[in-house]
This record gives sequence, structure tokens and C-alpha cells, in this order.
Amino acid sequence: MNLINKMLAAQVAVLALWAVSAQAATKDEIAERLKPVGEVCVTGQECKGVEAVAASAGGGARTPDDIIAKHCGACHTAGVLGAPKIGDSAAWKERADHQGGLDGILAKAITGINSMPPKGTCADCSDDELKATIKKMSGL
Repeated sequence: MNLINKMLAAQVAVLALWAVSAQAATKDEIAERLKPVGEVCVTGQECKGVEAVAASAGGGARTPDDIIAKHCGACHTAGVLGAPKIGDSAAWKERADHQGGLDGILAKAITGINSMPPKGTCADCSDDELKATIKKMSGL
């Protein structure tokens, strides 16, 4: 038997072993290997296991104090890079006068201004949450 025949025989043997082992798998094992790694949940429809995730995520609405503590306080407490300080009504009023009132400040907060990134690092904050937070920080 020459070298080429030996190599082909070895490959055939490997393929035969693979085929036998693949056939030995049960339908349950195959189903386990093919099952999805996750599920899509649609609002308004029942979704298994979501209750535990929602409970652990805290659920409920965030207050302006929560948002300030987590996202805004780092810069607005100390006035980092010219950020108006929390409670400094004069600085906030000056900005409001130049930017069209509270709605103008909100628009700048949403898009970002100077060194502040869009939504001030709170990418998942709604516009209403941001507006309430700005009101709390500014006193406007």
C-alpha cells in the first residue's frame, strides 16, 4: 500500500468515526445544542424570567436626586470645567437667558455642551427625567 492510499484510508477512518459518533447523539442532545441562547420579550406579552431581572434592576422611575448622584454630581457639585454648580441659581439663570430658558438648557443637555457629553452620561434618561433633574440642580 503506497503512502497516498494510507493517507486516504486514515481520513476515511476518521470520517467514519465522526459519522458514528454523530449518529449516537440523541434527539434531546441535538435539541440542547441547537436551542437559542436567549429570548426576545415583547412589551405587553408574558415573558418568562423577566420578573426576576426587573426586580433586581431596581425597576421604578428614577428621581432627580438619583440621577444627580449617579450622573451629574461629579461635575456639577464642584463646577468642573465650568459646569454650573448645583444650587448656583445665578449661573443657571445666566445660561437659561443665553440658551432660551429651561427648554434651551434641556436641548443643550440632550446634545451635549462644551465638555459635557450628550445627556451628561445618562444615555438612558428620558427628556422628562433630564428636565426634572435640571430644575432640581438649577432652582429654575
